[in-house]
Amino acid sequence: MTAINTNVISKISVFMEMIKFSHTIFALPFALTGALLAAGGLPSIYQTLWIILAMVGARTAAMAMNRLIDAGIDARNPRTAGRAIPAGLISKGMTLFFIVAAVALMMFAAQMLNPLCLKLSPIALFFLLLYSYCKRFTALAHVVLGICLAAAPIGAWIAIRGTIDAPALVLGGVVLFWVAGFDILYALQDLEFDRSAGLHSIPVALGVNGSLWAARIFHAVMIVLLFTLFSIMHLGIFFLVGIFVVLAMLLYEHWLLKDGNLDKLDAAFFNMNGYISIAIVFFTAADVLTR
Repeated sequence: MTAINTNVISKISVFMEMIKFSHTIFALPFALTGALLAAGGLPSIYQTLWIILAMVGARTAAMAMNRLIDAGIDARNPRTAGRAIPAGLISKGMTLFFIVAAVALMMFAAQMLNPLCLKLSPIALFFLLLYSYCKRFTALAHVVLGICLAAAPIGAWIAIRGTIDAPALVLGGVVLFWVAGFDILYALQDLEFDRSAGLHSIPVALGVNGSLWAARIFHAVMIVLLFTLFSIMHLGIFFLVGIFVVLAMLLYEHWLLKDGNLDKLDAAFFNMNGYISIAIVFFTAADVLTR
């Protein structure tokens, strides 16, 4: 019995590493931001719990689907050949089991929030599945990934208010352009492999310099949308300060990669974007809770 338990724990650990569960930090703060703005303060513990579980379920399902669908491609790419499925650390069947469990968690959490969340959840699942196939036929996979993560704040807003309103869509746009921008930068490290494998991405289409400029434009749009959100929701000084903090971190992120040198990609991608998402929810909370 102990051996079985140890094996199960080992598989769960491998799965969590495979889907980079720690990177939930990129999307979760935006879900909480959407909830804070929709509630005009702190949402209830009940709402917060189910929003977190819905988002964790959705992201877990999305990442696992991507790893499962891309297993063959990952096996041929030297950078990703060591991932759990190509390396034989976890089976496709076990991965599929975790996907089903994650989708079930997402759907159940949506049901516990309100009827509209449940009705819209298949649309979210469609985009989560679509993303995993996008790079086979379009360079806009980065945008589709942005749409997937934009569902976090929009879904949280719907969970609180039961409606889709303009501020939720603007906040979703913030996330879309932020994610698409940093995913373009992340995709630079696979540029040569993607070209040789016939895969599509903005780096393949535009090259290194063009991709750097595309990411800059996307992140500039993100900042414009943050100012738009500030205006239409009549937010206060804390949120405004937060926008400038995010702008400073984005400028630093792009400065790190200004010459197309990917040696600092980890700092630019993982560290700065984690700080950005935390900064937005922190300054949103400060603004909403002190008004």
